[in-house]
This record gives sequence, structure tokens and C-alpha cells, in this order.
Amino acid sequence: MPDDPRAPRAPRSRPEARAGDADQPPPYTVYRAGPRLLRPRRRDGADGRERVRPGPRRPRRPGGRKGLRGPLTWRRALKWLALALAGWIVLSLVLFLISAQTRQQSVSDSAKAALSGGGYPLWSGNTVLVLGSDQRSKKTKEPGANKTGPSRSDVIMLIRTGGGASARLSIPRDTVVSIPGHGIHKINAAYAFGGAALAIRTVERFLEVKINHVVEVNFDNFPQLIDAMGGIDYTSKTCMHSEISGGVANGGVTLRFSKGTHHLDGKDALALARTRHNLCVKHDSDLNRAKRQQALFSGMKSRLLSPSGFIRLPWIAWDAPPALRSDMSGPTLMGLFAGLAVGGTPPTRVLIPSGMERADGGEGLTVSPAERQAEVQRLLHG
Repeated sequence: MPDDPRAPRAPRSRPEARAGDADQPPPYTVYRAGPRLLRPRRRDGADGRERVRPGPRRPRRPGGRKGLRGPLTWRRALKWLALALAGWIVLSLVLFLISAQTRQQSVSDSAKAALSGGGYPLWSGNTVLVLGSDQRSKKTKEPGANKTGPSRSDVIMLIRTGGGASARLSIPRDTVVSIPGHGIHKINAAYAFGGAALAIRTVERFLEVKINHVVEVNFDNFPQLIDAMGGIDYTSKTCMHSEISGGVANGGVTLRFSKGTHHLDGKDALALARTRHNLCVKHDSDLNRAKRQQALFSGMKSRLLSPSGFIRLPWIAWDAPPALRSDMSGPTLMGLFAGLAVGGTPPTRVLIPSGMERADGGEGLTVSPAERQAEVQRLLHG
């Protein structure tokens, strides 16, 4: 009778391990289960069969990821505006540094040696001597213009800035002083005798003050700087009539305007800075000239800090270094301008003469020691 297929079969006995089988690979493949955490979870527990599926995807906005993630809000608009303004400022700073490196002239080594060292002008108080000479370009057609030198200084001004300080003091060009190595002369002759170096030593001896930096205004490039600003506003308490080098009829420059506020371009601003005598004023003095120069300085600062000045900032940054000659490098000069910008607008201060004295073939002004000391204290300490 054939074997009953339903009858239980006897279990097969495992083959006995033979010698040498331990070194042989097994005749089967071993599969190991993965970690439980990597298995798909089940919604109804371990015995359930229904797996959890991800929910429906959110529809992508038109344009993909490059499109805006949301509507333009005022916060987002302010963010982009701030980035644009910061980029405009950075561009201006870069242009200023490039222009200072490639277009600005430096003062002589003797002038640098005559200076007293100072800290960075933005956060450390510094005394800066500003000089402007009457030497004209060789291309000028003004009659009697000084083209080769030696030239006298038309502008002599001390500026105190940095660390919150803000003060200015003008020295009238006809002030009689003792110039080292040359005796008694008007103070503007120091620049003609020995350039910026001797002018520094003369001012330091006269006022007993240390000068940290010097800036010479290049009158040939000064009009371009004013034009880059878009001109400046100047308010005059009287009418103005000036005939420089014989006036325009003789090849010079004529400046004429009425009382009130006027917008000056670079050519007119330079003419105002050079004006020695206002023919509208019967007894115009050198003190009024110094006040006009400080008013021009204030007008430039106001223009620079105005909205229109900010729009023109890259052009101003490019044209500023060629208009100056200084011992300061580009970054230091940038710190000076920043200190002037945040320091406020100081009142106009001019050394007041106490008498007259004959010097250099004409009448000069004398300033008492008490007046000098008082003005220096205001300059340094406010």
C-alpha cells in the first residue's frame, strides 16, 4: 500500500559537522532584518496592514522658487531700500579711496615733519590747519596772477574735530606775527617763505597750539568739487560786488549779487573765497573775508548732508581728493570728513585785532596775547 501523504513525516536529522566545514562559507544566504525605526509605521498598530501615507503636496507658486514668496510689504520694501542706500554709500567710499590713491597730491616731507601726531580724526580730537594760496594755474589768463610762486596764503583756518569736538578759528591774513627765521611779517607771508611747513611752525608759535594735520585747498580743482555738489547756498547780509584781478573787463573775475540767499556754482564760490574787498561795503575788512570763507565751508557741509548731496555722493567722493593736498591718506581723510559731518555746525570765530602795525609795506593787524589765549581755549575745549 502506498504511503499515506497525510501521515506525519519523521524530522530529518541534521548532517553532522565535518572537519574543515568551519572554514567553508555556508551553503545559504543570511538576511537580517533592519532596525524597527526604519520600518514603515502602521496606523492601527503592529498587526495592521494600512500604512501611513504622506499628505497632499502644496501647489507650487507660478515661477517656481524664483518668484516672490509673498506680497511686497512695507517691511520688505524698507529692507530693500536699506540695502540700496548701503550699497550707494559703499560705492562712494570706494570711489573716494581710489581717487585719493590716484589723484590726490601729498604735502612735502618737511610739512609732514612739522606736524604733531594725532589719532584717527573720527573719534580722536585733532587740530587741522587749512591753507589756501593765491597761486593760480599756468593756464589762467588773469592779469597779474601768480603762476609760479612763491605765493601767499589767502586762507588760514584752524579746525578742531573728532571725538565730538567741533570748532573753527580763522586767522586774518594781514595779522602781524614773528615768522621763524624771517622776522616780523604778515602771517600769510610764511607760506611764501617756506610753504606749508613754515606756515605750520608759524601758527604753532603764534597761538601756542599743536597742529596734527594740514590741508591745502587746490583752487584749480575747487570749482569742480562745488559743481559736483550741485552748487551751494550762500546768504549775504549785504550786496556783493567784487572785482578780482581787475574784473572781467580786464581778464579777471567779477562777482556781483544782491542781499539775500543765492545759489553759487563752482566759479562763483571760488570768486567769493578769493574776494578781498566787497565794494558794496565802504569799510570792508579782512575779518569779513574770513567770515565769508567760513560761511562757504558751512554751505559745503550743509549741501553734503542734504538729500541732493546724498544723491550726488559718488561724484562728490570722486572730485574731493583732487581739490585737496594733505598729509593724510585716503582712510584718514575719510575719517576727517566723517568727524566734520557728525560734529555739528560751530559758530564763526575769527581772531579780533587789537591794533595796527606797519609790516610788509602796508598796515597789518595785531592781536593781543589775551585774545589769542581765549580763542585757543574756545577752539580746544569749546
